[in-house]
Amino acid sequence: MSAPHGKTAGPFRQPKAVWAVAFACVISFMGIGLVDPILPALAESLRASPSQVSLLFSSYLIVTAVAMLFVGWFSSRFGAKRTLVIGLAVIVVFAALAGSTDSINGIVGFRAGWGLGNALFIATSLAVIVASASGGFGGAIILYETALGLGIAVGPLLGGELGAISWRGPFFGVAVLMTIALVATLAFVPSLPKPKRPTSPVAPLRALRHRGLLTMGIMALLYNWGFFTMLGYAPYPMKLSAHELGLVFTGWGLLVAAFSVFFAPRLQARYGTAPVLYANLLGLGIVMAVIAAGVATPTTVIVAVVVSGAFIGINNTLTTQAVMLVSPVERPVASSAYGFLRFIGGGLAPYVAGKLADATDLSVPFYLGAATFLLAIPVLASGHRLLRRAETHPEESEPVTPSFTAIGAPVAGDVPPVVVAVGAHHKAAAIVDAAARLAHDTGSPLEVVHVRQTVVVEEQAGDTETADQARAAVTAHLDRLAAHGVAATGQILTSVGDHAAAGRALARHAEQVGARVVAVGRSPRGPLAQFADGSLTTALTHSAHCTVVLVDADHLPRQLTPAALAELRGSVA
Repeated sequence: MSAPHGKTAGPFRQPKAVWAVAFACVISFMGIGLVDPILPALAESLRASPSQVSLLFSSYLIVTAVAMLFVGWFSSRFGAKRTLVIGLAVIVVFAALAGSTDSINGIVGFRAGWGLGNALFIATSLAVIVASASGGFGGAIILYETALGLGIAVGPLLGGELGAISWRGPFFGVAVLMTIALVATLAFVPSLPKPKRPTSPVAPLRALRHRGLLTMGIMALLYNWGFFTMLGYAPYPMKLSAHELGLVFTGWGLLVAAFSVFFAPRLQARYGTAPVLYANLLGLGIVMAVIAAGVATPTTVIVAVVVSGAFIGINNTLTTQAVMLVSPVERPVASSAYGFLRFIGGGLAPYVAGKLADATDLSVPFYLGAATFLLAIPVLASGHRLLRRAETHPEESEPVTPSFTAIGAPVAGDVPPVVVAVGAHHKAAAIVDAAARLAHDTGSPLEVVHVRQTVVVEEQAGDTETADQARAAVTAHLDRLAAHGVAATGQILTSVGDHAAAGRALARHAEQVGARVVAVGRSPRGPLAQFADGSLTTALTHSAHCTVVLVDADHLPRQLTPAALAELRGSVA
């Protein structure tokens, strides 16, 4: 019984297809922050009022919102690669047109076209990266997270630098960079199979009949109202140049990315989804009220906007996870319905804020934004019971919280099993075989737990594999083990977003089956990610009542303890 050995793939050792889409993701994530530094310059150069300039956000986001209802149907009918390519091409054309026009109305109209391309792109980018990854999805997700962070942080900086030359610079810059991404996508991304069953174009609207999804969607609408009020109007009272605005929003973007990827999962694991969202929305309401009260003091506005990045990063990730938790429909449909409502909120807010600012003064839109953040709290509370039940009783709904599905017949006898946890990557067979040797040495049966995860990165969610693919992977392990006389059974552990939650679920399962040992292998995400706080391995080690070991085809099993985890982290550093 053997499997191919070799070096574990690092997170950045990916096919050219993954790199091509990741590069496009960086440019796409720049999209919103890129225009913030040039808003005052646009208003001055084109003799437009702030309310007219704010329509750049409204046209872009409202078209994105409406398009979100149909992109799932479009992708399922024409394929993920074709959808991605069309989205990139539309962005290139309309970004270039926006830079070429001489009127604010022209820019607003071309930004609407840009929004259509953006909807087509963001609906498929994560799925294409996951499908194109080699050596497991872990490294590809790290690459996607990196692209997200770079795009959010670098977008305002690039917008500020190009905007200091001309307000046209950011638009032409996006057109050029997206053209490079388009050529790379055409050259390197393979055609991907279409779903067996096309998505109905009316499925997202039908999904909003479900109370949980509608509640979370309305909460996201209110949140995005406040968020885009700040993005659309905060640059004006700062009284900074395009370059200086770029630096401010780069600081904001760095906090958004860091708190989305690193801090949100830890806070969720410790306090739960709903409590963190309550506190976060309250914090955003306070920050927005500070901006409103200090709108005449540029320093106050600058500091408050940068600080808001931390709250926004947390909210983006946990709101998406909350939608996945309570939704009883397929995840692509839930994402489209949720995207429709949240983008509608983001699109209407700048328009209303402009009208209010023209009729009253600049503080009023910010006070309204603070009110929408606070109003989102009772809306979320109205669905608290649904969210709590989904977190604690996943068997009553779609298996989007950690849950187990048995594969194969149970092994007869009362001997405590060895449990081995593996994912969908090229080293899985070697890890299972190493655990099988450990089971043989201890006279134990083997249980193979295949971890199937829905990845949530900021506001995107994507399945790493289908249920059929996960079942086939477990069956292949069991068939190989049976051919060598190893008594084994299997499980599929389905999890959404939170690696630590999956680790704690695995520890509970090991206790329920009376496991002698739980074995894990080296993660394709790399040792820094595997042994960090909030990882599956770390949560499993801290929660398990039995021995947890790290197995390797070339070394003896190593027992994992808190001290061992600290040593492994330290050795990598």
